[in-house]
Amino acid sequence: MRTQRDITLTQLAAATGISKSTLSRLEAGQRKPSLELLLPIAQAHRIPLEELIGAREVGDPRVRFIPRRRNGRIVVPLTRNPGGLQAWKTIIPPELGEPELRTHEGYEWLYVLAGRVRLILGDHDLTLGPGEVAEFDTRLPHWFGPADDQPVETLSLLGRQGERIHVRAAPRRTDHD
Repeated sequence: MRTQRDITLTQLAAATGISKSTLSRLEAGQRKPSLELLLPIAQAHRIPLEELIGAREVGDPRVRFIPRRRNGRIVVPLTRNPGGLQAWKTIIPPELGEPELRTHEGYEWLYVLAGRVRLILGDHDLTLGPGEVAEFDTRLPHWFGPADDQPVETLSLLGRQGERIHVRAAPRRTDHD
């Protein structure tokens, strides 16, 4: 970096307060760089320390899935695996008209995050509130959406091959119990 910027060892030593011999040994790999040496060098070059040492960029650990619009609903996929269990967060605005029941392969677990959800499942017409859950075979004609004029938020887990969700309600007993 120093030679690319046409800076002499003397100029860098003056800017950093590090001796020319120490800078020369650092550049030749004869001395291990310490944070006390690297920080003033990065400041003198006006670059981040990460750039000076060639550190790889660490990605943002948060997973951000892109919301999609599907039939007037906002659907956020929470999983990326094409087969197996799929997880979705869905925001459903109030809908006009009659619900259209549908069927497809799979087994669904529907959890209400916010609002009141109307679930039509075969001959059953149910209303679910926040914290309530329904589990059903999606080969039964079904529909879910707002039960009133307010939007709803749901979390859905769908096993396309008919996988069911396994919920453990109590801790397992051990031999010590």
